[in-house]
Amino acid sequence: MSNISKVSERTKLKPRREPYWAKLSKGCYVGFRKMTAGTDGTWLARSLDDTTGKQLYRPLGDFTELPDHQRFDAASKATSVWLEHLGKGGSNDATTVGAACRKYVAHIRDGKGDMAADDTQARLDRHVLSDKKLMAVEIGKLTPAHIEAWRRALRDKPNPSGANKGKKRSDSTMNRDMNTFRAVLNLAYRDGLVTSNFAWRAKLAPNKNADKRRDVYLDKNQRRKLIECATSEMADFLRALSLVPLRPGALAALTVGSFDKRLGVLTISKDKAGSNRKISLPEKTAAFFALHCKDKLPAAPIFTNAAGRPWGRDTWGYHFNQAAALADMPPKATTYSVRHSTITDLIHAGVDSLTVAQLSGTSIGMIEKHYGHLTRDHARTALAHLAL
Repeated sequence: MSNISKVSERTKLKPRREPYWAKLSKGCYVGFRKMTAGTDGTWLARSLDDTTGKQLYRPLGDFTELPDHQRFDAASKATSVWLEHLGKGGSNDATTVGAACRKYVAHIRDGKGDMAADDTQARLDRHVLSDKKLMAVEIGKLTPAHIEAWRRALRDKPNPSGANKGKKRSDSTMNRDMNTFRAVLNLAYRDGLVTSNFAWRAKLAPNKNADKRRDVYLDKNQRRKLIECATSEMADFLRALSLVPLRPGALAALTVGSFDKRLGVLTISKDKAGSNRKISLPEKTAAFFALHCKDKLPAAPIFTNAAGRPWGRDTWGYHFNQAAALADMPPKATTYSVRHSTITDLIHAGVDSLTVAQLSGTSIGMIEKHYGHLTRDHARTALAHLAL
């Protein structure tokens, strides 16, 4: 067997397709392949799978960033890391960051539906898949330096849209974008594509105290005034948000087929929280939805803008801002504030957190995080009634 640990010996090797191997331990080898004369050659790892009896192979690269005399040691170390990965139950498949992103989007599409998957895809397209170098890195070769560089680049990106378009990203915006990338990597970790989350565990930790409670509350009189100042189409959209605590995007995606007039049941088919959530509507709310479904085909959107198209983030934001200015709403009020206000009213009415979470399509944890102060107030009042 040729001695590939020495530079002088490697230079004497005849070019061939079959690698030259050096044994590291029982069943484990590091290999050197030299296809043509005058090239640096590439390194490989080989291990015998005791369960199947098959040989497993792993390309390691050429290590040309290192001096010749350090490459054997680097290849041996990479082989040891790979063997440790396999020993912990890791996959032998070489999965890149790009492939992990695609896998995650498919995972979201299967579990939460097209709307959530499309939103995830768009976020990854903007912030991860646009980085060609990062996209090509194998998950197992990610380092904290890779993640730190990505995070700095994200911080330097201005807001692409919304009221803060062109301005520096807030900590909460950073957290939302990092959450998606962290979820991609965590899924790869759970699936055994990598056996350690060391590269991103600290570097993708969310900014602390960024996600504060949504404190722009619009009372019923403010919401009525807002609706009065809105265009007729926007008024219908805002009234619907005031009746059912949906996300604006989920409301905009509703079609006539989403509403069962006979049963008064609304099916939320496209939402961040997943698909086919059903809400049984009270009589007056059901009548409101029935009115807007009248004489429309099942595939038609229930609520449309003046052009007859489904509402989108850009269009509802513009029309909301117009109405908010006329109605003298708080400066930080947004379309989402209407949803927040309806959730707040439900909790003030004494509805339990589980029911509110189911109606709004979020988790009990999120309800407790953003509205827990309200439920605690109710608990204190309830305890006061126990006094003898």
